[in-house]
Amino acid sequence: MVDMGSFREAVTAWAAGGPGDQARELAARLPVRAAVLLEGPSDVAAVGALAARLGRNLAAEGVCVLPMGGAMSVGRFARLLGPPGLGLRLTGLCDEAERGYYARGFARAGAAQQEFFVCAADLEDELIRALGVTQVEELVRAEGDLRSLQTFLRQPAQQGRTAQEQVRRFLGTKKGRKIHYGRVLVEALDPDRVPAPLDSLLAGL
Repeated sequence: MVDMGSFREAVTAWAAGGPGDQARELAARLPVRAAVLLEGPSDVAAVGALAARLGRNLAAEGVCVLPMGGAMSVGRFARLLGPPGLGLRLTGLCDEAERGYYARGFARAGAAQQEFFVCAADLEDELIRALGVTQVEELVRAEGDLRSLQTFLRQPAQQGRTAQEQVRRFLGTKKGRKIHYGRVLVEALDPDRVPAPLDSLLAGL
């Protein structure tokens, strides 16, 4: 079955040094019109959750939401998917610290005029600020992770950090937790509280 997941896998293999024939064929058959370049799977979870809340099926719209395994890969993916490669429209979401990678990667792929969106620290920080620490802690409780959070907060390394910094760090302490809460936090947002970078990304697709 030809679907966006197959295209995403083909592009990932291509970016890892494999042939690009399958990605080219799938891009034409689906067809694909745009690629959203994201640092990792937690960002994919958040974008997917917001799209679902808005009643949108990005894959059906020809949009490939792609985790790259880190911002340093953006140049390679932009080259394969943008003007030098498949000619797709490029966009993305990144942390403030990774802005330079995206700007250089898009520019070198001839896509400097195409827009990507930047989170103040990272997407988790944006979501925690939008919801407030108290609501995030309630969501952690509802997901059965409150005891783990309480244990984490007692660690000496967490003393002196703000409550927001503590919760943000907690989300990254266990494999898969950031992915899970990327969806959970987005689903809990009021429609008028969606962080600007995430809101602008979806609005522009």
